[in-house]
Amino acid sequence: MNAAQTPASDLVAALEPPAGSVRMVLDTDTYNEVDDQFAVVHALASDMEVEALYAAPFHNARSAGPEDGMEKSYAEILRLYERMKETPEAPVYKGSRGYLSGKDSPQDSPAARDLIERALADDRPLYVVAIGAVTNVASAMLIEPSIIDRIRIVWLGGNARWWPTTREFNLMQDLHASRILFDSGVPLVQVPCLNVTSHLHVSVPELENALRGTSAVADYFVDIVADYHDDHFGWSKVIWDIAATSYLVNPSWFAADLVHSPILTDGLTWSFDESRHLIRCVRSIDRDAVFRDVFRKVRSS
Repeated sequence: MNAAQTPASDLVAALEPPAGSVRMVLDTDTYNEVDDQFAVVHALASDMEVEALYAAPFHNARSAGPEDGMEKSYAEILRLYERMKETPEAPVYKGSRGYLSGKDSPQDSPAARDLIERALADDRPLYVVAIGAVTNVASAMLIEPSIIDRIRIVWLGGNARWWPTTREFNLMQDLHASRILFDSGVPLVQVPCLNVTSHLHVSVPELENALRGTSAVADYFVDIVADYHDDHFGWSKVIWDIAATSYLVNPSWFAADLVHSPILTDGLTWSFDESRHLIRCVRSIDRDAVFRDVFRKVRSS
């Protein structure tokens, strides 16, 4: 998919940080580890119009393959719904059962079809917060390219532009989909992982102090982080994915620059061409502000 011929001024306007409540959908590989769960509840408890959640594929030690990862993520979202004090109204859709086999080969799914329908249903832009492989999102853009001008994507993926490699889980899971994100011209806010989101660390004692006993979902979060590692002495866990939801809650917690969209090379590095279209790329995050907001909302959920 080649970059859309969107005038640069229109793209810059689309990349302005959002003001106030927005329409959004959340695309999440929820069972991949223990951070998506925080982001799911954070989004649902924030002042946003969360219209739907999509289960994204993943493949690591917690799944037998992309389809199994998607199914487990779908089930984990429903378990979160059951633990919350009030069952969320946002519907949950299953996503892609595999990764893209080529740059022009979408993976059709209920999630991709729902994203297209919602993007076309309202004149207000639809924010797509993606915190996993972007197979569902890229597939929707391939199936219906007209949505490129109607959505704004906030994606947690890849590493900082100055990092020597962009070998990062979300990006590497589906390279075709990742390239589509950077090549399509869609208004994109990239939230890099290493050296940016990697500052969002939290320890088990901090979670025990902030969350334990405040709600069923809060207790669940303390437990799954504690179970993630055997030795908690001097150990902390990065909760990456709350960065993406937090960007829509309060963009002032982020320093982000307008930059030319990078080229994802076959060697999993960034290459740069200043003739390419613009994206917004986050370079730093107010860690404490993000966790205060997440903790408050998880406690009441």
